[in-house]
Amino acid sequence: MKEKIQEFILNLGVDDVGFASADDYNSPKSYEITKFRPDAKSIIVLAFQVLSNCESPSLSAALNGYLDLGAFARTASYRVARFLESRMGAKVATIPLSSPYEIHQDRKAIADFSHRHAAVAAGLGSFGRHNLVIHPQFGTRVNFVSIVTNLAIEPSIKSNKDFCIHCNLCVKNCPGNALEEAGKTNVMRCVKHSLPYGIGTDITFWAQLVAASPEKQKEMLMSEEYGRLRQAAYLGNQYMCFNCMKSCPVGLSNNN
Repeated sequence: MKEKIQEFILNLGVDDVGFASADDYNSPKSYEITKFRPDAKSIIVLAFQVLSNCESPSLSAALNGYLDLGAFARTASYRVARFLESRMGAKVATIPLSSPYEIHQDRKAIADFSHRHAAVAAGLGSFGRHNLVIHPQFGTRVNFVSIVTNLAIEPSIKSNKDFCIHCNLCVKNCPGNALEEAGKTNVMRCVKHSLPYGIGTDITFWAQLVAASPEKQKEMLMSEEYGRLRQAAYLGNQYMCFNCMKSCPVGLSNNN
């Protein structure tokens, strides 16, 4: 069964795949795995190599690489899920690359599920100094989506190797100094640069607009900032910083 699933996934063009037991998934801040399927037994993690768009000095080109990957990842995830349902009689819950996620007043804006922790549990790499997963072949330039299923699939062998070379280039190249403390990302510092047109900026803009004079309101609605906020509203998460990813040298010789 595992071999058939793996063959189907790789034939779709997915770059790598790992399998983890639901019992081995441990993300301290995200929901328990049973939130997604009470009968969860396994997690299938699909790995996608990030395009070299992330190196582009054009922010729109860099972002487009992320959006391209996300579109393919969503399609691949659906194809795999349908294969599991139709061929294996499985029940599934697909977990996307990013949003949507649940929003509650009493819970911080934390992802429902951690693909990073799932990927490590599925033998697809180890955590680096930047707190991203370093894949043995693709290095940091990799994104993941996951499928939770009630199928009992033999887990992949976990790697005990530390793929991080501890060069600290990610720390030095972080414009928000969000990686000063090892093992922790200062999220607020990070999002100011990686998601500059997220919900915080949106709230501030509209609060200022309401308080502004009619003349100032017209000026604000014609501004560059509003144009970018509007675009972000259509696109969803609009990442503007890829420094920790593109500065990591691990795996670059394999990314050709």
